[in-house]
Amino acid sequence: MFDFIFYACIWTLALYGFIEIVKTIYYICTYEKIDNNGMKLIIAVKNQENQIEGFCRSILFRYLAGKKDYMNNIIIADLNSTDNTRSIARKLEEDYQCIQLEEWEECKEELDYICKK
Repeated sequence: MFDFIFYACIWTLALYGFIEIVKTIYYICTYEKIDNNGMKLIIAVKNQENQIEGFCRSILFRYLAGKKDYMNNIIIADLNSTDNTRSIARKLEEDYQCIQLEEWEECKEELDYICKK
C-alpha cells in the first residue's frame, strides 16, 4: 500500500512538472515577438524652470554612467508651460541627443500607438 501512495505522488509531481514545461514553452513562443528596444523615460513638466535642469541632469548622470542599455530616450513632455521651462528643455535637447522635447499631444499619440501593438 505504501508503494502505491509513493508512486501516485511521484506520478502526480511528474505530471505537474510536464504541464509547467508545456506552459513555459507556450509562453516563450507566444511572447517572443515582443520588441525589447529599451525604455523611454517620459518627464511631464509644466512651469518647472527652477527644477527641470537639475532633475534632467541627475537623470542624465545615471544614463551616461552606464545604465543606457535599458533606456533609449528621455522625452520631456511640455504641458503648455508659461515660464522658461520650454527654453531650458530645448537647450538640454540641443546638448544631448538622447533628450527629446515634445508637446503632450505628440507624446500621448506615441503612447497610444505603443499600447495598441
